[in-house]
Amino acid sequence: MALLYSAGATFGVRRVAEIDVLSSTIEQIDKDLRAGKYTAQALMSFYLDRIKALNDELQCFVHIDEGRAMRQAAAADERLAAGETGALLGIPIANKDNISRAGALTTAGSRILGGYTAPYSATVIERLEAAGAIILGTTNMDEFGMGSSNENSAYGPVLNPWSKDRVPGGSSGGSAAAVCAGLCAAALGSDTGGSLRQPAAYTGLVALKPSYGRVSRWGLVAFGSSLEQIGPLARSAADAAHLLQVMAGPDPRDANCAHAVVPDYVAGLEQADLRGTKIGIAEEYFVEDIEAEVKAAVEAAIELLSQLGAVIYSVSLPSTQYALPTYYLIASSEASANLARYDGIRYGQRETGKSLGEVYQNTRTRGFGSEVKRRIMLGTYALSAGYYDAFYGKASQVRDLIQAEFEQVFQTVDLLVTPTAPTTAFRLGEKLADPLQMYLADAFVLPANLAGICGISIPCGFDVAGLPIGLQLLAPAFAEANLLQAAHRYQQETDWHLRRPTAIEKD
Repeated sequence: MALLYSAGATFGVRRVAEIDVLSSTIEQIDKDLRAGKYTAQALMSFYLDRIKALNDELQCFVHIDEGRAMRQAAAADERLAAGETGALLGIPIANKDNISRAGALTTAGSRILGGYTAPYSATVIERLEAAGAIILGTTNMDEFGMGSSNENSAYGPVLNPWSKDRVPGGSSGGSAAAVCAGLCAAALGSDTGGSLRQPAAYTGLVALKPSYGRVSRWGLVAFGSSLEQIGPLARSAADAAHLLQVMAGPDPRDANCAHAVVPDYVAGLEQADLRGTKIGIAEEYFVEDIEAEVKAAVEAAIELLSQLGAVIYSVSLPSTQYALPTYYLIASSEASANLARYDGIRYGQRETGKSLGEVYQNTRTRGFGSEVKRRIMLGTYALSAGYYDAFYGKASQVRDLIQAEFEQVFQTVDLLVTPTAPTTAFRLGEKLADPLQMYLADAFVLPANLAGICGISIPCGFDVAGLPIGLQLLAPAFAEANLLQAAHRYQQETDWHLRRPTAIEKD
């Protein structure tokens, strides 16, 4: 399916060929805008031209509203000229296709929502736009967030900019590939079972999964309501801090959004210091199936953290071995309930039928993809009479156990360090025929969603094929400041996050 462009007015803004923003952080772009090196409109034209040149091949974006983006850029220039401050003012950001934005197509990567235009904006979109950020468009994703490779989309697969025969991870693969390829400065994604952190590991980016309740979920197309969080994908921990600073905080429209005080994440980076920080290494995350190069890169990162003053402890999270089946029972059960609203009556695609039941059946049969159907069936079975206690009930008990183990470990250590994924990015089509192998790609990231804690993935190396390797840091609930400071301190000593793929550059 081709990228959809909404027609807009001609603004006559000449692209500035000298713009060198592809490796710039949000902070650097902000400085350049304020110094008059280029305007927000020229910056936007640069990104739009780049999207037009590269997106047909990579398939990162599914919709671009060029006219709206340029109008927002013009408004940003006026605010900059008036001396307004704010690090996100004029910064082009991509939005995942399951986060509502008023007047924009929001299809969650599914045929069943084909043509659906959101009537309102999610809280995170409202806050970012109020801060002056410019939403370029919506990015490709696994349908309803169900997938680890971005191959389960109605729009086709997204390609990894580091190697176009590889997946970018999922379900936020479109957002990750867009940032990686330099099609935007940063992006939004959602994380139900690692869907931010795993794509970040596969594309060499930073992704932060906030604690459950730290960021409002209002306006997020629901999949697993007790698991998912919206978060940023960016080039650096500092960029992630700028985005989280704007997005975090209470929201009366989301009953599960916490009223906890939001720290100054950006200012906290100045005090980033690992001396005396207690870091736990859980043996359950270093299994036999982990690739040797991934293990070596993570061990080297742990050694560097130790050299920077961290104290390393060996810890155990024995219930981690049950996290994968627990997650898929809970997530599928919640998906079964959430996706029942797609019946062809109220919105989205509608198929014809001789009866109401036939309309439901035909709409869902043709509108949902195979992975979504698989999870709905699993979840419906787990919730059915006679099986609820044996499956969903038991999974909920194990979830409580996993959460309790994290709480106990965090009484001893400040952070946990693990690989983000057991392998680097796998080849397109490699795991489509074996759903279990696909699910195992998220084995290290989904426990954090079950426990409601926060996690971040940062690049820590490359394998011999030139593919990025991710390092995951985990912290207790609402300790995002600690994660960002540790990640920032690590990035002050390394350059993994500064490296970019060159295979996708324009001639």
